[in-house]
Amino acid sequence: MDKRATKKVVIDSGRGDDTSGTIANGITEKDYTLKISKYIYDRLKDLGIDASLSREDDTTLGPNDRPKKIQSFYGNGSDVIVVSNHINAGGAAYA
Repeated sequence: MDKRATKKVVIDSGRGDDTSGTIANGITEKDYTLKISKYIYDRLKDLGIDASLSREDDTTLGPNDRPKKIQSFYGNGSDVIVVSNHINAGGAAYA
């Protein structure tokens, strides 16, 4: 059996509600992390992989609530993968 098929995935969308995160060039972190997370969720479901979202709308998860919410789906066993999406602002020149 393919061991990847037995994993469970929690997709954590960074930010939310009053914590918008990075805002630059018309992009707001909280909105795009949610869009990215929903896309990943849909793709995993299409592939038959058990997945959950830490948030499905514009809500805030505090620093104490986020780990509790993530663990509420599948616990904290070695068969759980957590993907946390964030978008950071850049601006530094790279050589």
